[in-house]
Amino acid sequence: MDLFSQLAWGSTGWGDELAAGAVVTVSLALATLPFGLVLGFLLALARNSEVPELQHAGNVFTTIFRGLPELLTILIIYIGLDIMIAEVVSLVSDERWELNKFFAGMIALGIVFASFASETLLGAMKAIPQGQPEASRALGMSNFNTWRTVIMPQLIRYALPGLSNLWLVLLKETSLISVIALPDLLRMTNIAVGATKEPFFFYSVACLTYLAFALISSIALGAIERWANKGEMERGMA
Repeated sequence: MDLFSQLAWGSTGWGDELAAGAVVTVSLALATLPFGLVLGFLLALARNSEVPELQHAGNVFTTIFRGLPELLTILIIYIGLDIMIAEVVSLVSDERWELNKFFAGMIALGIVFASFASETLLGAMKAIPQGQPEASRALGMSNFNTWRTVIMPQLIRYALPGLSNLWLVLLKETSLISVIALPDLLRMTNIAVGATKEPFFFYSVACLTYLAFALISSIALGAIERWANKGEMERGMA
């Protein structure tokens, strides 16, 4: 019972600190997701392009950031962005600039996410029969309408399982951001462990919290997949 009293809110426990860290973790993952998806989609378009320069640039980008350890990517981007922005600011001001850790973490995780997401999206693009876009254009549909009504619905359906897995990976990788002192769940857990000398208990609480995030995500993603496949199922029943 004494151990669980350590999770009390206020000055007597660490419940509020861990909850605040959990909010930062979820916020970081949610902020990273759209950035990573957009960047991953652009990379997939580049790699699927008929322009050799775009294909080469997309392949080089994804090869680099899929090959680097995520922790090293975070450190390089955090330190590199901090130096670059400080140099730019020094040209116009003498004030000391400090890079926002949340923003740096979002950029670093977003780049890693995009590198893997581009593979999933590229595979989904190649799974769509080429005759369908050609037939749509032959019927007089614009490129925009072809993408909106023919390509995108199938792209989402084909890519969703892989992107769902990447989201779960992203949730776990947010824990790496603690290395740059962002007060996420893992960092606040480490602080609690240092103060209470109860590593097993607090790391177990952190594990259960991440598992809860994964469970909630799995339920939500399952519902999204059923919605995305609804039209295909109805077509099969017909």
